Amino acid sequence: MNACGASELLLPALHPLELWQKTGRDKDLGEVMFKFKDRRERDLALGPTHEEVITDLVKNNLSSYRQLPLVLYQIQTKFRDEIRPRFGLVRGCEFIMKDAYSFDQDEAGLDKNYQLMFEAYKRIFVRCGLKILITEADSGVMGGKVSHEFMVEAPLGEDVVCFCPQCKSAKAAKGGSSLCFTCNINMDQVNTIEVGHIFKLGTKYSQALEANFSDKSGQLKPLIMGCYGIGVSRLISAIIEQNNDADGIIWPKQVAPFDIMILPLDITNASVMEQADKLYQELEASGLDVLMDDRDERAGVKFKDADLIGIPVSIVIGKKSIEEKKIELRLRKDKSTKNLSFDQALEAIK
Repeated sequence: MNACGASELLLPALHPLELWQKTGRDKDLGEVMFKFKDRRERDLALGPTHEEVITDLVKNNLSSYRQLPLVLYQIQTKFRDEIRPRFGLVRGCEFIMKDAYSFDQDEAGLDKNYQLMFEAYKRIFVRCGLKILITEADSGVMGGKVSHEFMVEAPLGEDVVCFCPQCKSAKAAKGGSSLCFTCNINMDQVNTIEVGHIFKLGTKYSQALEANFSDKSGQLKPLIMGCYGIGVSRLISAIIEQNNDADGIIWPKQVAPFDIMILPLDITNASVMEQADKLYQELEASGLDVLMDDRDERAGVKFKDADLIGIPVSIVIGKKSIEEKKIELRLRKDKSTKNLSFDQALEAIK
């Protein structure tokens, strides 16, 4: 987001309901919104999304075309009273989103920011180890005329997408033909999870909330908006769905909770623990995140749990390691192993 010229902020989770009433989305979302009154009888809601709030913020802090373009983003908790919350992180009543909002003086500016975000999202999902299907989508209650969804193939996914195995194009499966008009072949239907959605909102919110700016001639005009969301919570489920085997998770390196897992096989052996602690300190000092399994468990249990957790690299240190002055390096992705000296292992990992 920073590379796209966006600035980070944090918006309130508690919203005045009157902002939503001005756009009419309080009725559009209906019972999905958590609504209540405070002790002063003011109508409030927990934010299911933040278009109204950020538009009001910008309205009160921006007045001139000289302050445009403006792109703001946050990583914030959202709340939706889902009818059928299920599948853990995939569909919950409370979840984390990364949402960004662009403000421009004309459609050309919106197009530029939209394309920047489109390309940034593709790079983000590739770094997360995901194979993405991108479809044109209905904007729904968000508004606007153009939107794209970023979908991840997953058996538990609730959205069905038609995918062409030849040209790799995709479209939402919402009735009609499943024929690929480019290749003239039938498209495959796959279950997917939506992990990202971007919208060209236009003036839907700026007109309703009177968020205007003065152009070069001094004329007041409504801000041209776009919004761009990534479901951070469900992204975790999507990554696991596409990166696993029969033994557990295979975290892509860029998003793994730890870089290295150290497995001392006998914690009662002072030499084993001394070597494990030394390696832990060296790796931590080099900037890597390291997890040490110093539980008093059998080797088989530790190996099984290491596969289940899915840290990209494991280092095994046992009595034999001390005798031969070598440690075992295990890669989770292909389960390959190497016996290396302490220094060789450090060099290979770094």
